[in-house]
Amino acid sequence: MAESLIIHLRDGASPQWMVCNEDGQVVIDAMSGELSQAAPLGATRRVVVILPAGDALVTESEAPAKSSAKLAQVIPYALEERVADEIENLHFAIGERNASTGRVAAVVIERARLDARLAELHAAGIHPVAAYSEASLLPSMPGQLIALLDGDSITLRSEQSPPLVLPALSITDAIEMALAQQLPPIEGLEAAAPGLLLYSGHDEWQAHQHEIDALRERFTGVKVQLLPSGPLSVLAPAAASGDGVNLLQGALAATSPHELRWQSWRVAAVLAGVLLCLHLGARYFELNRLRQTEATLNANIEDAFRAAMPGQQNATNARRRVEQRLLEVRSGGGGTLLPVLVAVAQARNAAPDATIEGITYREGVLEMRILAADTASLDAIGRQLRASNWLAELKGVTASGDSYRGSVQVRKAGA
Repeated sequence: MAESLIIHLRDGASPQWMVCNEDGQVVIDAMSGELSQAAPLGATRRVVVILPAGDALVTESEAPAKSSAKLAQVIPYALEERVADEIENLHFAIGERNASTGRVAAVVIERARLDARLAELHAAGIHPVAAYSEASLLPSMPGQLIALLDGDSITLRSEQSPPLVLPALSITDAIEMALAQQLPPIEGLEAAAPGLLLYSGHDEWQAHQHEIDALRERFTGVKVQLLPSGPLSVLAPAAASGDGVNLLQGALAATSPHELRWQSWRVAAVLAGVLLCLHLGARYFELNRLRQTEATLNANIEDAFRAAMPGQQNATNARRRVEQRLLEVRSGGGGTLLPVLVAVAQARNAAPDATIEGITYREGVLEMRILAADTASLDAIGRQLRASNWLAELKGVTASGDSYRGSVQVRKAGA
């Protein structure tokens, strides 16, 4: 279920907030503090603000049936006589039309006051999608007068009339005024006495208990529910489900649900964009580094190719040509290097004192330079190779002090 962060702004007290789902069930219990502390909870949730009842006038208008756009133009003038300020300085929010009475719910608030509240929220990083007056969220029940005693004010609401917000200095007068609005079920008869359900803080109840007790005979029953953490627990369910007149209409309304979702996710989206740019930058840097490494390796391959295959200075496709040559050597396909090296190692045993000074292998012919104590040792190596079915030819024997140096060319018989 979608969750909402419900923030309650109260005059003379710290803001309170809690998280509810769309059915009004509490997900995160109420807490209070600075608005900036509540901001993280609203990053991925719908944010709803409850304003003090004294900030706004919650009323009704007998405006003719018209479209919503027409009602927004008509109702300010229909309510002009009920407000003390010029209508140009006020903000009007329009609610649903009551099916039984035909009246349209409306909430009026001073525009400067509403702007100040919103500026305070925006400064804390909070962008609400809805704002309600306390009075419009107070529940109504058939046959009951609902009262909220909070601080220095009392809000009273009955099923048949708009809520009243009055000072708590004279609760008796406030309740009498609310009872006077009760309409009898049949014209000419006296209205039946309702029940009273009073929501109150502990301190407020201690201060006004005697007044309430003195009025018990006016009601069929009186039930008092103390609110240790304030009225948020009573008002939050209605705010979460949208049971009230949303003040954020007209120029203050969000343009689309997409914009509301963007407001909730904009920080995450910006961070995701930054991470994507960093990732692409890192990949680009890595690609350039790999290209430079490849160029260095290709240069090294060419140098190794020219050193390993003298006379083959054209290094085009050097890697493929070297791999092909190695494959030929390993498979014996036209290559006799490994077999001839084995034969040379065995033939050397015939002249243990002889020293092989160097070996060259090219196109199936191995030539080795040997230093021996006498020519007989050189001949012994050649005879041993020939005995192993290799062609061995001794060339260029020269004396070097007490030793003899010669060159032996070895190739496979029949080659």
